[in-house]
Amino acid sequence: MDAKKESQSAKIRARLGHPVIDSDGHSIESIPVFLEYLKSVGGAGLVEKFRTVFYDTIIDPRWTSFSNEERRYQRGMKPVWWANAANTRDLATAVLPKLMHERLGELGLDFSVVYPTIGLATIAIEDAEMRQACARAINTMKADLFGEFSDRLTAAATIPMHTPEEAIAELEFAVKLGLKTAMVASYVRRPIPRVAREFPEAARYTYWMDTFGLDSEYDYDPFWAKCVELGIAPTFHSVGYGWGSRRSISNYIYNHIGNFAASAEAVCKSLFMGGVPMRFPRLRFGFLEGGAAWARILYCELISHWEKRNGKSVQNYNPANIDRKMMADLIRRYGAKSMTADAEQIAASIDSIVANTDPAQIDEWAQSGVRSAEDIRDIFTERFYFGCEGDDPLTMMAFRPMGTRFNSRLRAFYGSDIGHWDVPDMRLILDEAYELVEHGLMTSDELRDFVFATPVQFWTSTNPDFFKGTAVEAEVNRIAKAA
Repeated sequence: MDAKKESQSAKIRARLGHPVIDSDGHSIESIPVFLEYLKSVGGAGLVEKFRTVFYDTIIDPRWTSFSNEERRYQRGMKPVWWANAANTRDLATAVLPKLMHERLGELGLDFSVVYPTIGLATIAIEDAEMRQACARAINTMKADLFGEFSDRLTAAATIPMHTPEEAIAELEFAVKLGLKTAMVASYVRRPIPRVAREFPEAARYTYWMDTFGLDSEYDYDPFWAKCVELGIAPTFHSVGYGWGSRRSISNYIYNHIGNFAASAEAVCKSLFMGGVPMRFPRLRFGFLEGGAAWARILYCELISHWEKRNGKSVQNYNPANIDRKMMADLIRRYGAKSMTADAEQIAASIDSIVANTDPAQIDEWAQSGVRSAEDIRDIFTERFYFGCEGDDPLTMMAFRPMGTRFNSRLRAFYGSDIGHWDVPDMRLILDEAYELVEHGLMTSDELRDFVFATPVQFWTSTNPDFFKGTAVEAEVNRIAKAA
């Protein structure tokens, strides 16, 4: 690749007339460097333990040594493989912050929020000592390596969420290091108590997903309050490999497709139904790399369910409303011969449904704090932000209501995903995003919102000084004054 040749993305950026903010780039950690940081946090013994514990978070570390028969027997999921472009300059860019900083203009970017790669797995480590040490090591390393390039790059902290106390401690530590964004785990796999007690050997294969809002193991409100206090807008970025059908033993693509959207939808729905956005109106939540299609579907589904099954409307389905005498008469008049003799008994069977209903469980919206369809609209259009990659044509679903209720746009913001395999040539990332305009899926004004105005809204929502001292500060201040 000719490093001196002006990239297509740089040419597009020159024509735009506004900055491009990348809200989801990725760096690739040098494992030897990371292990030195881990050693300083937890000692040499923890380093020795790291590889087995780390690789056991998502896949069986023995997968590559298994025969096909063993993979079928173990149902060992095929892991991520060849995950980075075999392009020397781009690989080095993802590893070396100084080179990324130097090349940002070539990529058509003015500023990038850079997420970890190894952190996507370490936040899922079950061993508490190892998980916490890894988060501490990653965050210290990111602060050291990216600190001098803060005018154009900012590294996201890795925040595990196994308990609120753990999350708060790491968030406070990261902010003291100077990190101002947080990659928060979307879920925690927790053991099912009965299985763990009665079938301990099966416990590692059977778990439930804690997504911190609805039915959580802990009260995470202290963590959300800490985010507000520290000026951090939490962003959720976890893999969904191994969820449900995503357990192919032979095909990584099968496991990969839709996995980020699945994990984002799970935590988004949980926070919403658990009432977190209502209790913390100042907080904004970012759901990364899943696109906008799932968000539009969830928005529509929630409104539909609200209209049919809110606390008042659900009474339309209350079995107590059924006239037993009329039901028995209709059975006798229209039922099959096998039914008519037992018409009264069949009609009376409705009583068992009524008896088995818990009155406290009837209004399933109570915890959400939602009292109208307009509340759903406001949360989805003002407090939730959805990260979309530039090559995703379905980003247009955020900008095109397409007849959905209230004709509401959703807040999509741009993430390049540089550093990972879906970006084989970093010089084309903005070119791919601009194709949305060229193909009529987005207007120039919508592109500006996507790559500039909406990211500014999100990152300054809890921290008005987020872009202070950066290369885009003047432009950010201009749109802030115009708003």
